Amino acid sequence: MASSNKKTDTNSRIADNKKAAFNYFFEERFEAGMVLEGWEVKALREGKVQLTDGYVVIRDGELFVLGCQINPLKSASTHVNPDSVRTKKLLMHKEQIRRLIGKVEQKGYTLVPLNLHWKAGKVKCEIALAKGKAEHDKRDTIKDREGKREVERAMKSRNR
Repeated sequence: MASSNKKTDTNSRIADNKKAAFNYFFEERFEAGMVLEGWEVKALREGKVQLTDGYVVIRDGELFVLGCQINPLKSASTHVNPDSVRTKKLLMHKEQIRRLIGKVEQKGYTLVPLNLHWKAGKVKCEIALAKGKAEHDKRDTIKDREGKREVERAMKSRNR
């Protein structure tokens, strides 16, 4: 029996970092597992997460997400002290992490979380090796987006 319930979907998105595409050029994308506590998983199932201020740091050869805010549910257990901005560890193969460390040490590269999603019942974080956009690149992005909107409006009014 196939279920259309979003909570049990095996490959559904939990949250997206929409600001990341505006602020960075993406060079490569990677998928990493996340170390989470039980109350965090329950909150993620309810969509109580904000990823826009998140970023990835490297400490002692390991990857961590900072600034990813998971808001606890009101019905969380009484014996748990939830910290909504807790640093979360990312899980990747050592060879991949070593490669990322080498690239991040190059000038201008950073690691940015793009989205959180479910994969086979586990929470995965898609991260990108990214380079920051200059102010004129951001203006170009806005100009392109507005141009596409105008074309869509013109096509809609033409089809009526």
